[in-house]
Amino acid sequence: MHFYAGILIGPFLLVAAISGGLYALSPQLEKAVHADLLTPSDASAAPVPLARQVAVAEKVTTVPNLVAVRPAPDGGTTRVIFDDGSFAESYRHAVFVDPSTGEVLGQSSVYGTSGALPVRSWIDELHRSLHLGDVGRYYSELAASWLWVVTLGGLAMWLGRVRRTGKKPLTGRARTRTWHGVLGLWMAAGFLALSATGLTWSTFAGENVTELREQLDWSTPSVNTAVAAAPVVTGGEHSAHGGGTPADTGAVDVTTIDAVWAAAKAAEVDSDQVEIGLPKGEGRTWTVTEVHREYPTSVDVAAVDPASLQVTDVVRFSDYPFMAKLARWGVDLHMGVMFGLVNQILLAVLAAGLVTMIVLGYRMWWQRRPTRGSRRAIAGPAPARGAWLRLPAWVIAVGVPAVFAVAWFIPLFGLPLLVFLAVDVAIGTFRRPSAPVAEKQDEPAEKEPVTTA
Repeated sequence: MHFYAGILIGPFLLVAAISGGLYALSPQLEKAVHADLLTPSDASAAPVPLARQVAVAEKVTTVPNLVAVRPAPDGGTTRVIFDDGSFAESYRHAVFVDPSTGEVLGQSSVYGTSGALPVRSWIDELHRSLHLGDVGRYYSELAASWLWVVTLGGLAMWLGRVRRTGKKPLTGRARTRTWHGVLGLWMAAGFLALSATGLTWSTFAGENVTELREQLDWSTPSVNTAVAAAPVVTGGEHSAHGGGTPADTGAVDVTTIDAVWAAAKAAEVDSDQVEIGLPKGEGRTWTVTEVHREYPTSVDVAAVDPASLQVTDVVRFSDYPFMAKLARWGVDLHMGVMFGLVNQILLAVLAAGLVTMIVLGYRMWWQRRPTRGSRRAIAGPAPARGAWLRLPAWVIAVGVPAVFAVAWFIPLFGLPLLVFLAVDVAIGTFRRPSAPVAEKQDEPAEKEPVTTA
């Protein structure tokens, strides 16, 4: 499995690693490219009222339907967000306002809860889907579905080799293998974490993860946005990640937005970064959501009655089920935001390490190729077939059903595995040597191992 995944899934892992490494470093690139939108004229000046900033943005916007406002964080600018339903999934339109002067700095599309601007969202789409839409997302899910497999398989092979052979001179392929193994050993925990968190975003396995969390009551609680009191409901981790349906805000008095924000602050929903969402229809509340993702995590949400301007419900991160907290932390670590620059550097190192390991893996395959006489080949042979039959009976009895269960839960692990098995069996069948008398005299050919390369 390690061999087949390394050869055939390796290219997908390579693309995911390169694009993921670029994304890890994209916040600094974004700040440089979009400095005109993100930098106020005087960060130390007192901001003008938020309602005034919103009014200015509404006059100049090229997209109708105000849905949310992100007040300027320390040293930043205000984002007044519009969505008329014409954007791709999770995208919205933002007007950037200088909080110190109330002047509009420009307009741009923004992506998701991260608020990524075009340069960062372009890299994000490259990493997630290669800019191929829903079909392209299968590539990243395939990579995440197999990264943990090749990591655990590599660890098992490395530990078994060390126990059997001990230290040997490092020459040729042995040196390559050692570098490959040592890198994998040091980075295994990071690879496993990236695989697990990546699968939570995936199309097929992600749905199974969400369903499992709901069944075990591990879902992220949602704030009650009904004006009349109602129990808090729960939803999946990704239930609020999309752009959603644009709010019907025709009857909303936007001039009260400063009072709404003040009410949320009084309820201690007051991190440096919040998004104030307008009521999504009649009988619904404003929502004030903390979007500050660095540690300590601050993602509390408050609902504010548009008539009384009183907080009607609050959901705090401290009240999340532990597994919901773990999911939140995992997502933020995967995105490189939980620990700021340190997190970004760690992800970049993991990406560079994975790229290096893939290159070394292909080099090992090339170094295994036969080179004597007429046995020259462009690449090395596969490991001998049928090794699983030499496993203890109890391992087979337990392992085969377990593999099928994992394959069902992670479909893009299961489907390629079936393809690998089918190809292996087919090649083994067609390349199984016959035993004519003339060929029995050919000693070297007789001892040539049957391979699937």
